[in-house]
Amino acid sequence: MRARTTLGAAAVVAGALVVGAVVFVVVLRLVLLDGVRQAAETGLEQASSRVEVDGAAAVDGYEDVLVQVVVDGAVVAHGDDADGPALPTAEETRWTHDGERWLLVADDVDLPGGGEGTLVYGVSTEQTDAAVTTAAALLGIGIPLLVLGLAGLTWVVTGRALRPVERMRTEVETIRAARPDARVDVPDTGDEVARLAETMNAMLDRLDRAAAGQRRFVADASHELRSPIASLRQHAEVAAAHPERVGADVLSGVVLAEALRLQDLVSGLLELSRLDEGGMSRRRPVDLDDLALAAVARARRTSDPGGPVVDGSGITAARVLGDERVLGVVVRNLVDNAVRHAAGRVAVRLTERDGHAELVVEDDGAGVPEPDRERVFDRFVRLDEARSRDAGGAGLGLAIVRDAVRAHGGTVSVGASPLGGARFVVRIALGG
Repeated sequence: MRARTTLGAAAVVAGALVVGAVVFVVVLRLVLLDGVRQAAETGLEQASSRVEVDGAAAVDGYEDVLVQVVVDGAVVAHGDDADGPALPTAEETRWTHDGERWLLVADDVDLPGGGEGTLVYGVSTEQTDAAVTTAAALLGIGIPLLVLGLAGLTWVVTGRALRPVERMRTEVETIRAARPDARVDVPDTGDEVARLAETMNAMLDRLDRAAAGQRRFVADASHELRSPIASLRQHAEVAAAHPERVGADVLSGVVLAEALRLQDLVSGLLELSRLDEGGMSRRRPVDLDDLALAAVARARRTSDPGGPVVDGSGITAARVLGDERVLGVVVRNLVDNAVRHAAGRVAVRLTERDGHAELVVEDDGAGVPEPDRERVFDRFVRLDEARSRDAGGAGLGLAIVRDAVRAHGGTVSVGASPLGGARFVVRIALGG
């Protein structure tokens, strides 16, 4: 980049200087020649006046200029430097005489004794040619030197400007998993390089948080998977060692319960993994009320006899844009969570409000303490450790709800319910 910047700057400046130099030399030559032309015309007028008064002999003694009086192609009088053949009598002519270039002008004159002749007057262009040649030579020397100087300055300035970038690259290259908190130094220049360093540090912060979250997730998942596996192994070993103490019905019940726990845990982990990767299918209009009614019907079918009453009378029509499968998981997890913690009643309502579909799921259970209303959406969080692990689940349901709702551009919150327990509210923009 440094070399490209230097070459580009040098090429642009060199091109501009060359064009400017050519234009300057051309204009300089035209201006100087115009001065020579004016001098020649002035001298011609003065000489014509003298010839018309004193005759052709008046041009005798003219020095440093070419002066001739020509009559019928013959030179009848001339100055000291024009003793050669007749000069051209055109109005303006370039002429070389004795190795020197001249500008000739001519005009008709009346001779005193009668008759007419042509007066030719020439002025040397040697000084003009010398000035133009000198200017061209100076520009030919000065332009390359100026371009070289500019290239050197650009090289140095670009190197200094890129030095912080190279330092940041070196610092980032040294960051390893053993030093996840390492960051690049932010220069105090306040320019684009400083903003690049700040952006890079923000990116490293996000990567660090993501890596830390992944490590926690793996640790928690490993812990959760270990429990049902250990339970299965324990009962299998006891059954193998003491078949008289553990019957087939007991062992099959334990295996079935733990297998269901493993199934729920793996399903939750897969769902979170898909959400982390943005794994939603193409969004299409979804009737959220159909999903809510299906979740209520499912909860009524699967509830134990004497379990909480699930009220879905507050569900009205509402349509949103989203993934029907993912939204179904959201509604089902909220309803299942409320049924799990309710004492005797669960209420599900769905309404349209301020351009949003608002889903409210509340119960009459113990509720969620105010300090834990944000933490309850974290993964593998169980607030009531007194609940059995079978009843409490793996602590992934609400985490799935939060990530799924955020993926749909909505919000989810928890507060206190008028029923006495928790009140979960999901808001997603209407669509379709």
